[in-house]
Amino acid sequence: MGTFDLDSAIRKVHDFPRAGILFYDVTSILTTPEAFQYCVDKMDEIYAEQKIDAVACIEARGFVFAAPYAYKKGIPLVLVRKKGKLPGKTQERKYNLEYGQDYVSIHESDVHAGERILIVDDLIATGGTIEAAASLIEDMGATVAGVFGVIGLPFLDYGKKLDKYEIRTLIDYDSE
Repeated sequence: MGTFDLDSAIRKVHDFPRAGILFYDVTSILTTPEAFQYCVDKMDEIYAEQKIDAVACIEARGFVFAAPYAYKKGIPLVLVRKKGKLPGKTQERKYNLEYGQDYVSIHESDVHAGERILIVDDLIATGGTIEAAASLIEDMGATVAGVFGVIGLPFLDYGKKLDKYEIRTLIDYDSE
């Protein structure tokens, strides 16, 4: 797998969703076929030697990166969605937001004891959503095989919340 200037494919939007925030928009990766292919191929390369039984993807942009990887590997794709978005029997986990709380949920039938599950999201910021998903997966009897994000924002200290997991990102931004 060659290299690709991923930074050049990521749109940076100032003052979104509010003043003072620099938003790293991965949708521009999706409109750049070479960038999207690079992301999926790098994920495949990074985890080539690891036993991964399923991929848990965080709503919604995590779906986009995890789905082609799961397809390529021939393994299940487990959706991690907001409360009330999955129709079957679910398990839920509460997590803190900057100004409040929310929940993630997973279908009970999608996670099996003993499985090694890779968690995938587009961007890792504070780590709260991933921490909630990981805790839920572990409580359902599976093991978190690792955490993958296309973009990492380590200045927001996600490493402290996720310190027991191997975290891999394709590009990190070290300040706002």
